[in-house]
Amino acid sequence: MKLFVGLGNPGSKYAGNRHNIGFMALDQIASDHNFAPWRSKFQGKLAEGRLGREKVMLLKPETFMNLSGQSVSEAMRFFKLQPSDITVFHDELDLAPGKCRVKNGGGHAGHNGLRSIHQHIGPDYQRVRLGIGHPGHKDRVAAYVLHDFSKADADWLDDVLRGIGDGAPYLADGDAARFMNAVALRVIPARPSSVAKPKPQVVEPVEVEDARSALQRLKDKFG
Repeated sequence: MKLFVGLGNPGSKYAGNRHNIGFMALDQIASDHNFAPWRSKFQGKLAEGRLGREKVMLLKPETFMNLSGQSVSEAMRFFKLQPSDITVFHDELDLAPGKCRVKNGGGHAGHNGLRSIHQHIGPDYQRVRLGIGHPGHKDRVAAYVLHDFSKADADWLDDVLRGIGDGAPYLADGDAARFMNAVALRVIPARPSSVAKPKPQVVEPVEVEDARSALQRLKDKFG
């Protein structure tokens, strides 16, 4: 069994915030793969389903971001999981909008949701880092992440979320590379295939061995 966790803040006030992209990712997975309806459990919302061969639980903590670890640790203990069975989807300031990276372990980089999870289960879980860009100065970060995505973000955000839905079975199966490729194919669609034009044949120069004697070559040159 796998536990996928999306980070965000509960309530309609925060639903469209950049900080809530983790919730959005799980909503996309639940919708695309026909998960059971969300129910209240572990201080959050829980949905059950399958991704490929794996049984997967989706969890959206409703403790507010700073206490996310409480919800995650409760679910981990109940299902008798290890940190390595857990994948956390979260907003990432250090990645450009539309970028997606998978990371195992490491620090929390000041993200309050990750910080709380670290405190409760340690750092050895998998993260899906979803780029939202940086406002340019650390003093503007709080307002930036707690503000809704702009209209200009709508296209790439939709592409990323659809890519997450496409790639979720690969992630559940442990294939992070194929998951990221699925997201990339949505964000930067492959060009339509076309018949390749034949490349011009390159003829390598051939050296011809000169069988004449040295004296004959001199005669031919100056004669």
